[in-house]
Amino acid sequence: MSPEQVLVQTIPLAYDADGILRVGSTRVTLDVIISAFLDGGTAEEIAQQYPSVSLADLYSVIGYYLSHGEEVEQYLAQRGQKAVEVRETNEQKFPPQGIRARLLARR
Repeated sequence: MSPEQVLVQTIPLAYDADGILRVGSTRVTLDVIISAFLDGGTAEEIAQQYPSVSLADLYSVIGYYLSHGEEVEQYLAQRGQKAVEVRETNEQKFPPQGIRARLLARR
């Protein structure tokens, strides 16, 4: 390789149809990987938990997080807010109070 050549590495993250970032071509989300990393997991430990994600992809994603922490944190905050909204909507449609009685009544 000559000094004039520039290597470009693509981060293995892609949005799915629902706007969720997934790692490589797996169903594993960015949220899961970053959460495991922030809980103290090493890339190797995370790879054992999620064998569909390659170790190289994990290192790339963790490196991306370390370099672009603010952007990733904003994305994770948006995902957290969306989860709260979905939970509230579901609880309005299907109130959790009295669920046991409703299920027993269906017998």
